[in-house]
Amino acid sequence: MKVGERHFRSIWHDEKDPAVVWIIDQRRLPFAFEVISLKSVKDVCEAISGMAVRGAPLIGVTAAWGIYFSLLEHHNSDDIVASVTADGVMLKGTRPTAVNLSWAVDLMVGKVKSDPSVDKIRSAAIMLCNEEVARCRRTGEHGLHLIEKISQEKQGDTVNILTHCNAGWLACVDYGTALAPVYLAHDKGIKVHVWVDETRPRNQGSRLTAWELGNHGVPYTLVTDNAGGLLMQRGMVNIVIVGCDRATLNGDVANKIGTYLKALAAFDNNIPVYSALPVSSFDLSLNHFDDIPVEERDSSEVKYIEGMGKDGLTEVLICPEESKVINHGFDITPARLLTGLITDRGVCRADKESIIKILL
Repeated sequence: MKVGERHFRSIWHDEKDPAVVWIIDQRRLPFAFEVISLKSVKDVCEAISGMAVRGAPLIGVTAAWGIYFSLLEHHNSDDIVASVTADGVMLKGTRPTAVNLSWAVDLMVGKVKSDPSVDKIRSAAIMLCNEEVARCRRTGEHGLHLIEKISQEKQGDTVNILTHCNAGWLACVDYGTALAPVYLAHDKGIKVHVWVDETRPRNQGSRLTAWELGNHGVPYTLVTDNAGGLLMQRGMVNIVIVGCDRATLNGDVANKIGTYLKALAAFDNNIPVYSALPVSSFDLSLNHFDDIPVEERDSSEVKYIEGMGKDGLTEVLICPEESKVINHGFDITPARLLTGLITDRGVCRADKESIIKILL
């Protein structure tokens, strides 16, 4: 996607220095556009846990580069595989909910076991990034048909889409998952408008999704997290499209906290709600939403809010300092509330039979 007049991916390999990978520091957006380098497993772990990178697909490919760095660091050790495997365990521990993380780590560790060649593992990481872009593009193409259908039903009038958190190109490598159909529809000339939730406590909607859509020229309106139900009641939402960090074989999906409430409101108002995800986000070992691990994050994210002040980026306390806080990063939306799943292999119902068919 473009930032100004320049095309960017959210992560890329340095063509001049094979030991460096660059990322967009998402903690600085939208107030500053800064890129930072990753040069070690430690750098990758800190980028993922500190949310300089976030979003299931991007976390996965960033972790893949972590395995590459691990190989660089241990290629002279007596037991390369054991050392890389240990680093893989460390990488997996940075964010427990997004299944793409463990999927990518296991994939890359398996490649190291087969052939611990630095050149081959670097090529594998580059290929994984390119494949992620292709998957997101296909996800967008499949979701585009849903938006086109609504546009036709509205005789070309604006299609109003509600989304939650950030599931655009910043959360992936390019295009995104939930926002990929929106970008393709906009580029095709279909009138679209996006309702953007703030997505507290880290405000990925107001800070990242709004910034993305604005850069691409997609009309959007920022709303509070709890405004979605009223918008639906008043007929101001035509479709809800959200992302996904992990999905069970039965079609339950984990996504940013607050997604479940949007799905409940959509269900009550007979509005279609879809979760968009690459097939790598399916965890075939899980059959029920109770089995999905839900990350609990630091209380400071809730007690303090970050924004741009007169003297630059600053944090302010928004509650009594002694307040007890619980900060779940995700919630689980049961399959029964979902109209369907938008994947890189097509759109399917959120049930076991349909998911198995699309995975075969």
